[in-house]
Amino acid sequence: MRVNRAYVDVPLAVGTRIALPESAAAHLLRVLRLGVGDGCVLFNGDGNDYDARIVAADKRGGQVEVTGERPVASESPLRIVLLQGIARGEKMDWIVQKATELGVAGFVPVNSDRSEVRLDGERAARRLAHWRSVVVAACEQSGRASVPEVASPQPLAAALPHLPQGSLRLILDPEAGDGIATLPGPGVYSVVIAIGPEGGWSPRDRTVLVGAGFIGVRLGPRILRTETAGMAAIVALQSRFGDL
Repeated sequence: MRVNRAYVDVPLAVGTRIALPESAAAHLLRVLRLGVGDGCVLFNGDGNDYDARIVAADKRGGQVEVTGERPVASESPLRIVLLQGIARGEKMDWIVQKATELGVAGFVPVNSDRSEVRLDGERAARRLAHWRSVVVAACEQSGRASVPEVASPQPLAAALPHLPQGSLRLILDPEAGDGIATLPGPGVYSVVIAIGPEGGWSPRDRTVLVGAGFIGVRLGPRILRTETAGMAAIVALQSRFGDL
């Protein structure tokens, strides 16, 4: 059964009526073709789903009445933050979308020595807004009611001091002694996984990451592309420590 679900960046409470924001109105009224009296589900990132009923709809937008509230148990017990070297165009969109579906809690896009994409100023702001919209759409589709945070694009060295403290910090290394299957298990609840851009991490990048507490981990015998490596690592981590 398809659930007509949409994100709204407004407070929600049972019994209240709200005007649908433009993006939610477009999704529910024009794409899904819902009308007055039809039910839908709203979420705003607070961890709950809100049942709602459309009470007004026209070319200018629509209104809904919130009729119910339910906690959503779709978040992994393992908090994964993806430190991702910025990839080109649709590759980065794919990474953000699929990692959200797999339960990642946050993204830190970084520029590094071998980055082929450099973002700053207005261009960085546009890409950030786009990535956040990709995350929201992935949450709508996958049933998540908590929206992963996407940090502003920044240089690798600038991002490292702001990573979650106390996390297990991993960087892929084919010569590492441990694979994800042999990492120490007890107490692991938060992981930062660093995935390089198309050209990989440079020796200087790796030195900086190791200095920030990252340890190497093997991920099989094959060399994976940047858009594949992160997904494979996330699935392996979720299978070992999370909810897959």
